[in-house]
Amino acid sequence: MLLAVFAAGCATTAPQPRPSVTVPPNTGVYRIGNPYQIGGTWYYPREQPDYDETGIASWYGPGFYGNLTADGELFSSQDLTAAHKTLPLPVNVRVTNLENGQSIVVRVNDRGPFAQGRIIDLSERAARLLGFFDKGTARVRVQYVARADLPNGKPQPFGAGTPENVQNALPAVPSGAVTSDALAPVPGVKLAPPSQTVAAPPPPLATSVGLADAGALPNGQVTRVPVPAVTHLYVQLGAFSNYQNAQRLAARVGADVKISTIQRNRQTLYRVRSGPFASTDEADQALTSLLNRGGADAHIVVE
Repeated sequence: MLLAVFAAGCATTAPQPRPSVTVPPNTGVYRIGNPYQIGGTWYYPREQPDYDETGIASWYGPGFYGNLTADGELFSSQDLTAAHKTLPLPVNVRVTNLENGQSIVVRVNDRGPFAQGRIIDLSERAARLLGFFDKGTARVRVQYVARADLPNGKPQPFGAGTPENVQNALPAVPSGAVTSDALAPVPGVKLAPPSQTVAAPPPPLATSVGLADAGALPNGQVTRVPVPAVTHLYVQLGAFSNYQNAQRLAARVGADVKISTIQRNRQTLYRVRSGPFASTDEADQALTSLLNRGGADAHIVVE
């Protein structure tokens, strides 16, 4: 399997009033991709319009000049591009450096990073704009924005060169109203009282990407967003709606993990995690240990 790294070719200027944005002439081909295996780990690309995660970012340098990315573009370290393991390609995402509040939009057009503990790989220029080029890594938040645009500024439904009949072959999203009826109680069965729900708390980090950001482009504009004064690193092995499932995983991997709860979409999730850790090196060591002990889905998160 050929997994090339990052890319974007010659810069183009989108028609006014849209700002100038780096988009390669061939624009690649929009794709989700099949499941694939790297280093014994399986990855499952999929549509993720609600993607919003924290973790550690790294960057790739000019040693990858001329390589093709997974969607067929050419790598340039000076374009605002990135690699992600499972997002469709190409899409735009907002990356926020949680250590300094600097935030930009980049074009995800390749697969990676495959170094354990890293959530996204950025081009050299993107790393410089986010202020972590010299350091090499940063604690970041990555949020899905939209499918990447074509050079003419139109949304990219399937990528350049895809026949229109293929572009239009997707089934329409169901628009009918969904109705439901309460089931009659079963005779002789005692009913539990209705559970009490509470509204989900606001995101602990920066404000979520909203409709106002849907048209954001990788044009090099750096914005500043509020971020916590202090963040901590955790290694999370999983999040479950069932407490017993969380207990079983915690018991299997060892005593240095804890179960904590979080309210999300009015649902209680039980997170199995280790930490907090003060440095990336400490989190990397804990991640390696948990992976070796059977924590196949372990990954580093920032809070």
